Amino acid sequence: MEIDCIPFRNTGYFSKLICDYLDNSEALLPFFNRFPNLENFREQLQEKAGNYPSRHRKVLYDALLMQYEGFNASPNTLENINSLKDANTFTVVTGHQLNLFTGPLYFLYKIISTINLTGTLKVKYPEYHFVPVFWMATEDHDFEEINYFNFDGQKIRWNTDTSGAVGRLSTEGLAEVAKAFSSLLPVSNNAKELLSLFEEAYLGHKSLSEATRYLANALFGAHGLVILDGDDSSLKQLLLPYAKQDLFNKLPFAKVSEAAQALTAVSKDYKIQVNPREINYFYLTEGSRERIVEDKGVFKVNATAIQFSKEALAKELETHPERFSPNVIARPLYQEIILPNLCYIGGGGELAYWLELKSYFEALRITFPMLLPRNSALVIKDKTAKKIEKMDLEIADLFLKQPSLINKKIRQISNIAIDFTPQKKTLGAQFEALYELARETDRSFLGAVKAQEIKQKKGLDRLEKRLLKAQKRKLKDHVIRLTELQNELFPNGALQERQLNFSELYLEYGNQLIPILKGALDPLKMEFIVLRD
Repeated sequence: MEIDCIPFRNTGYFSKLICDYLDNSEALLPFFNRFPNLENFREQLQEKAGNYPSRHRKVLYDALLMQYEGFNASPNTLENINSLKDANTFTVVTGHQLNLFTGPLYFLYKIISTINLTGTLKVKYPEYHFVPVFWMATEDHDFEEINYFNFDGQKIRWNTDTSGAVGRLSTEGLAEVAKAFSSLLPVSNNAKELLSLFEEAYLGHKSLSEATRYLANALFGAHGLVILDGDDSSLKQLLLPYAKQDLFNKLPFAKVSEAAQALTAVSKDYKIQVNPREINYFYLTEGSRERIVEDKGVFKVNATAIQFSKEALAKELETHPERFSPNVIARPLYQEIILPNLCYIGGGGELAYWLELKSYFEALRITFPMLLPRNSALVIKDKTAKKIEKMDLEIADLFLKQPSLINKKIRQISNIAIDFTPQKKTLGAQFEALYELARETDRSFLGAVKAQEIKQKKGLDRLEKRLLKAQKRKLKDHVIRLTELQNELFPNGALQERQLNFSELYLEYGNQLIPILKGALDPLKMEFIVLRD
């Protein structure tokens, strides 16, 4: 495949905050630890090594062995799990919701970015071992965000009554979803493999967390990916002292609130991604995950009759740590406590809220990880690549807003000049002479000259637009082809990776899809990647 790279800023799809971060903006230095270039990982290694308790390794290792019981882990994955007991082993982490059949295509890009970075680090720092980790967001409860995937322009949706943490959901009822998926698939070997993968994952496992582990392991186990479920009592034991700081001292609320205000003070264009709560934990039981709130010294569980005194809540935390589920603010801390982690790889929205957390980590003396944007990519199939070549389009043209793309191309292919820039320059020169005449005779005429200049330039603008509109009608076939092409590459006006499911590419490339992407994606490149057949 041919590979083109475009700066994230030039695509028009990424926030100013993330683009400034990628430029290593000096104004953002207080909000991250080290910029993610290869050389900076040495200091990150040294800091994490001195700040990660060795006893955590044994807890992590034992938890992973338990979580992998009954799963066919690859030799590479087993080697990575075993290596986590060693002091010279560190992790690179990405995480994602338990979207049905991986959800958007960027699920793959996150994990491949993580795997590829560990490989690059191993070459640079051979004395260490690096493990790619996928954190399953099993404790989320936003079912409506994960219960579907897009295929061939349609939403394949799992409709069921749910409550509580999504990882604990039963997969009962997904046979109907498999049937619906099957009805849309063509007749091919790749389609058979896709359907088999869906059925083995979701019909062969009882819970959504088990199904997702199977699926991620089937796709990436050969590359040594380690899949971690934070909904684990032994791992949450390590979180206890930090959870107390949140529940009883409101430390993260104060620190993250200050950081959020400081971030928006840097630029009015920076949007706060998440706001901390006074308590950043849910109370988690079977079928329920509700916020813990404090009311006049009494700790209550929202939408339930459950309540605790401070002493009773502290005892509950010690006795049943598995019942305390961190929210979006507390979860990153939990991750960095239990893992010997160097770097978190995530999307723009994720990194935006991580940038609010550094002072919170510092207050608790937990090493803040390096933050690296996941790879983003546009995959252009052979048939579409030929259309682009035939239309004589540059790759950068594809990222223009649709009206701009059409206008640019119509101007190029039109047999008449639609650009009135020369006429506007001539008009400007003529009015400069009129301004000079007015200044030499009667300066009160300057306003009248200015008004006339504005009027005539607006007239030229209107004529230019009318001519362009007429040419669009005349060349409507070109307009239609351009529109169809861009809609194909950017479904619903969004990046391909946010709309398509990996299954559509799998139909084209089969089991070569992962190797193709793995060979093309380079997380340290930090540019948008375009892949063409």
